[in-house]
Amino acid sequence: MSKGRVTREHILKTAFDLASKDGLDSLTIGQLAKASGMSKSGLFAHFNSKENLQVSVLQYAGDYFALHVIQPVRQINFDSVEQKLRSLLTHWLAWNHSFQGRCMFIDAWKERRHGDDSVQLELDMITRRWLDYLCRQVEKGKASGEFRANLDTWQSVFRLYGAYLSSQLFHSLALEDDESRRFWQEVEAIFTEWRATK
Repeated sequence: MSKGRVTREHILKTAFDLASKDGLDSLTIGQLAKASGMSKSGLFAHFNSKENLQVSVLQYAGDYFALHVIQPVRQINFDSVEQKLRSLLTHWLAWNHSFQGRCMFIDAWKERRHGDDSVQLELDMITRRWLDYLCRQVEKGKASGEFRANLDTWQSVFRLYGAYLSSQLFHSLALEDDESRRFWQEVEAIFTEWRATK
């Protein structure tokens, strides 16, 4: 790996750690310069603007998410789609709790955004890629006869994502324990409804 690549990797890892702790919106080139031991001018040479820095951190986070949530699950041969989904959900929760209970993607989300907001467009793309992946798993379960054939796939993903978001909120209010019992109770109810009757 070239020196420039190593330097950029170090910068993005440091920026990722800062954004995971304080939120992406609070990440500035000045803050990153202090934390990474680099000059502001050196960081400007890499990113040119705060917006470009934030987009790069989101791309890094997307790669990190795929590496720690999706890839470990892909390497296992599960007996059922439900088992695979449960493993994905376990890794998804672990991803979130490794950042002091905050999901960087949710934290960075803004309802009001400009059409050319590159940070939000990147966030949209990363989030949609994950939702599409979950959608494909539900479709596989339907195709194999494991899940009900009349299951609304996107509504199913909506429910899983809703359970995840609720778990984050309840955890922040100390209404969800570290084992995410409420989340798993809801997931069990969801899967019970999904299963095809034998």
